[in-house]
Amino acid sequence: MSWQDALVLAVKGVRRRPGRAVLTVLAVLLASALLTALLTISTTARTRVLDQLSSGGPLAGIKVAPAAPDPAQVNQDNPTVGAPKDLDQAALDRIRALPEVRRVIPIVSNRQYVVPPRTRGLPRVQPFVETVVGVDLRHAGLLPITLEAGRLPVAGSTTEVAVTDGYVERLRLTTDQKARVLGTVLELAAGRVEDDGGHELVRGRWTKATIVGVVGQDAANGELLMSDRAVNQAQDWIDSGVGNSQALGGPTSPYAGAFVVAHGIDAVPRVRLAITAVGYSTSAPENLIASVRRYLRVVEIVLRERRREIGVLKAIGARDRDIYRVFLIEAGTLGFVGGLLGTFVGWGIADMVGLVVNRYLSQNGLQGVRLTLPVALVLGGITGATILALIAGTLPALRAARLPAREAVSGG
Repeated sequence: MSWQDALVLAVKGVRRRPGRAVLTVLAVLLASALLTALLTISTTARTRVLDQLSSGGPLAGIKVAPAAPDPAQVNQDNPTVGAPKDLDQAALDRIRALPEVRRVIPIVSNRQYVVPPRTRGLPRVQPFVETVVGVDLRHAGLLPITLEAGRLPVAGSTTEVAVTDGYVERLRLTTDQKARVLGTVLELAAGRVEDDGGHELVRGRWTKATIVGVVGQDAANGELLMSDRAVNQAQDWIDSGVGNSQALGGPTSPYAGAFVVAHGIDAVPRVRLAITAVGYSTSAPENLIASVRRYLRVVEIVLRERRREIGVLKAIGARDRDIYRVFLIEAGTLGFVGGLLGTFVGWGIADMVGLVVNRYLSQNGLQGVRLTLPVALVLGGITGATILALIAGTLPALRAARLPAREAVSGG
């Protein structure tokens, strides 16, 4: 069977079941429309929130906050947290011992005084206080961290730092100029409270760190990313004073959070419920995972419905690879059509949101924004939907191709 024959069979299969084909296209359309709208708005607003969430950690990742869960928000992807609650080593050990937990990565942070470099070619910025986030960079691939320029600090290094787009914006640099901060040196000071004859004073522990990368990170709020060792050393200095980090506006929890990796995306809802039972608020792209699972389930249902058709094709001489081609062409076609329609529907949604935002800005005497639809986004939306459909259809197609003819014809 040639590719042309497989294409003809795939088209006939779609035409015989128009209702199922329409529903599949609508599902892809809605997903592509939402993604296109959010990416368009995100790009225009010059934020990378969606980028960080979608490109960073694995789908099986769960963020744990140092706060109690809000019972009304448990099933939300990004819930509002409850009352603050210290996340300590004992709590991490309990989470680590839960079923279906692959790894628990602690996240530490503290507030430090930052002195930007006085480098020719870079705007001069006044010193500021900012949160420094520390993680075990040996597991950076499991964390919601996206490298945008340069490289990540070496694991365990106390003299290297990565900065986020927030720091780049402080220097009034554009996105295309972010690489200019690489190689410059920041001066950092962690403060501790000391008793000076009945008077309290703050003494700083000064260090220098070279900027080696620009990242998008959603591990914790903060413009600077370093190794957990560097941040823990600063925290030891802070805690050695007569006060504590809270006195200087820092966190009270030993850990600023944790990133939990489950054993597969199917385990994410169960692990989240288990962590909630331990007493901590969590967030994860659970609804996105559910959408992917629903798509896979639809393809499995299609396979079961077409077992007899597969048996007939095999009985008249169709080979495994011929069946495989038919299913992949059908899945790719539905994905392409859904992605094409969804991309332009998403642009329409973003345009309507832009009208509302511009109306608000004009009413407050502010300059409006102009939404643009990059060609790369159009191509990426259509191509991405097609590739996702092909990937989702691969396993069912393989199963269909391997069905024995007698079993397929009998419907068993």
